[in-house]
Amino acid sequence: MKKHSQNSLRIIGGEWRGRKLNFAKVDAIRPTPDRIRETLFNWLAPMIRNAHCLDLFTGSGALGFETLSRGAKAVVMCDTNPQIISNLKDNAALLKTTKGTFLQTDAISFLNRNTQKFDLVFLDPPFDSDVLKACFDTLAKQDCLNDDAMIYVETHSKTDLPETPDNWLLHRSKKSGGVAYSLFISE
Repeated sequence: MKKHSQNSLRIIGGEWRGRKLNFAKVDAIRPTPDRIRETLFNWLAPMIRNAHCLDLFTGSGALGFETLSRGAKAVVMCDTNPQIISNLKDNAALLKTTKGTFLQTDAISFLNRNTQKFDLVFLDPPFDSDVLKACFDTLAKQDCLNDDAMIYVETHSKTDLPETPDNWLLHRSKKSGGVAYSLFISE
């Protein structure tokens, strides 16, 4: 049986700093650890305010809610699991925010029908998934990114990243334990 602490996360900065959110008890959920989120959001600090964001494999909602807490204008959070989407909606109600859109869909289907442009995209799929290359290609093909958009990618530290689109420049990357994370800028 999982401990309660394994099914909650803490917002680490912004308006909701210190607030704890519960997330769905789904085995596939692997929230981005606090230490990695803190590093990531230090990298992103200059561009979060009023950003339009997309969290394609939202799971616990840690990245999406952290972004909203720090002043993003809106975040679209996608996941295939209905229990996860229901839980995200409950957390948004708890935080009294209407800036999140929660969609039960897979990443590629969403990208293929999407008409919005984003300033920041989070790609943190399950570690055993091979969907990153398709996400990279579809993001580029569908013209979903604003100029100078940032794309965050999180993988297992032993996983090689697929080739990124030619106009994506690696801005920063780091490893922590079993997690590798990179931030790209789309030109």
